[in-house]
Amino acid sequence: MSRQNYTFTSESVSEGHPDKVCDRISDAVLDAFLAEDPLARVACETFATTNRVVIGGEVGLTDQAKLTEYMGRIDEIARACIKDIGYEQDKFHHATCEVTNLLHEQSAHIAQGVTGEQGDEGAGDQGIMFGYATNETPALMPAPIQYSHAILRRLAEVRKDGTEPVLGPDAKSQLSVVYRDGKPVGVSSIVLSTQHLDESMSSADVRAVVEPYIRDTLPEGWVTADTAWHVNPTGKFVIGGPDGDAGLTGRKIIVDTYGGAAPHGGGAFSGKDPTKVDRSAAYAARYLAKNVVAAGMADRCTVQLSYAIGVARPLSIYVDTHGTGDVDAAAIEAAIPQVMDLTPRGIRTHLDLNKPIYQRTAAYGHFGRDPEADGGFSWEKADLVDALKAAV
Repeated sequence: MSRQNYTFTSESVSEGHPDKVCDRISDAVLDAFLAEDPLARVACETFATTNRVVIGGEVGLTDQAKLTEYMGRIDEIARACIKDIGYEQDKFHHATCEVTNLLHEQSAHIAQGVTGEQGDEGAGDQGIMFGYATNETPALMPAPIQYSHAILRRLAEVRKDGTEPVLGPDAKSQLSVVYRDGKPVGVSSIVLSTQHLDESMSSADVRAVVEPYIRDTLPEGWVTADTAWHVNPTGKFVIGGPDGDAGLTGRKIIVDTYGGAAPHGGGAFSGKDPTKVDRSAAYAARYLAKNVVAAGMADRCTVQLSYAIGVARPLSIYVDTHGTGDVDAAAIEAAIPQVMDLTPRGIRTHLDLNKPIYQRTAAYGHFGRDPEADGGFSWEKADLVDALKAAV
């Protein structure tokens, strides 16, 4: 029997966090190539520091001769991301920072492992991927990470629409959520560090700005007189983003997923096209776990998938319902390959992933978002419920 009474903590970071700036640029580059070539192979990494952005990695196109033409757009893509995030600091400004593009053609040895005689068949790499869902929130996500994201998204909204122009792009949130009888009931502590553009502001001044938005974002009754607040606990936070700290693609994998409430296979998502199972199979695992919980088969569900490079079908499928299942986990494992083709091609087809839908995933989590009309966040649909029920 798992513990029912405890406190669990997760953190989130804003779109202006140095690592998230890099995730955003990498995914924007990916989207640009997919918009031109839905079968593009992209592995894009970004590094950012004071007045400098460096983009590297490899690209494979159906018509490789077009690579040079497309490469000319990379500088513009990076600057557009930085501008939209909101950086106009003296030492990190979308118009003046130096952008170095080191992208190159995909390795033929990597390509041969993915492309079979009948098209792209094999997994782009070996690895393990996890998906998770829990019925503790409407989005079927763990409460600590879901509401940590929600706080920062709300602060970004009021920053960008001009309601709170004193806020800067760089921010971090952290919630310690209290569970009773296995359900979240409140927060014991709230940590919020946010960049502010007025150097005269104290921590108390910043709290006065952000507290109303935090209270409105959290469920009613979660903030009490006993909740501890730590807003800009180290004092002033004026220098933010890559000028304050270097950033790199793929360094916030726990923020991107479940806030530590579920296992992680170790692979990052941003900058990788959907032939890379680090990304697509993690999306498929979340999709499957969410549908298991949405079907009422369990209150919590973890799905693990494993792959080998160049091999199409998963080597293993593992399901754990953490003692909350109304259906045997082994029966769910047997049902999963009946309701979804888990080859890389099958995942991309089922979830319609060969689209420029990735830039929007780069901040505030890849999971727990609403499916969008153009196919964005398709892995958040609960449209396998009936098929899973029939298969078990």
